[in-house]
Amino acid sequence: MKQNFTTNAINLKTYNLSEADKIVLMYSQDRGLIRGVAKGGKKTTSKLGGRMDLLVANKLMLNKGRNLDTICQAEALNTFINLRNDMDKLLYSLYASEIVSNFGVEEDPNSEEIYSLFYSFLNRVSEVKTKTDILLAVLRFQLKMMSISGYSIEFDRCVKCSSELKEGEALYFSVKSGGIICPHCLNQGETVQKMHDKLRLFLKTLTETDFNAQTRYDELATEKVCLICVNLLTDYIKFYSPKKFQTVKMLESV
Repeated sequence: MKQNFTTNAINLKTYNLSEADKIVLMYSQDRGLIRGVAKGGKKTTSKLGGRMDLLVANKLMLNKGRNLDTICQAEALNTFINLRNDMDKLLYSLYASEIVSNFGVEEDPNSEEIYSLFYSFLNRVSEVKTKTDILLAVLRFQLKMMSISGYSIEFDRCVKCSSELKEGEALYFSVKSGGIICPHCLNQGETVQKMHDKLRLFLKTLTETDFNAQTRYDELATEKVCLICVNLLTDYIKFYSPKKFQTVKMLESV
């Protein structure tokens, strides 16, 4: 007996299955990662059409299969059309989708929170006008996705001695230790990056505020500062990711 179910999901990746069909990896609102067969999905005349393109949010009806589900119906909720008109927007959105696919799991207990975050990110990036605003959205997404996944970064205290960090003192960011190290705990054998206290406070603020909340940094942040922070967090995410990233090299050329 066939078992159908419905869910909202965002397309992350596609794989060829046959001359006409493809497999779509999606992140769903209530089931985490799911894989569905889009029959005829490679044909321009397919009833599923462009709804199976990458970075499209759909309301789906699927038939539960033993190994792969079959996509029966798809209604587009948001195509985030403006992502496709700007190379920066597209590449950073593909990078975010790879973070979701690398850290997301099937039957993910955090599925609703991750889906909402990813949807909000794509919607924000689709609408903003400047690269600084794109990077701010990326930063918020990186920080919150790592927090949800259990890899929160410590910005309040030294990860070594737990002492409160003092404004203006020399600070160091350790990917391996998962946060800031004070100058008294600096180990010459550990790979660290020097971090100005203002950057620490910037990232701390973005971590503690809702994704769509406005902060004073939305006007103060520059493209250069945001890019430094995005690259820093990219190194952190790569270190803890269970899978290798394919999009990072493309971002390096942006």
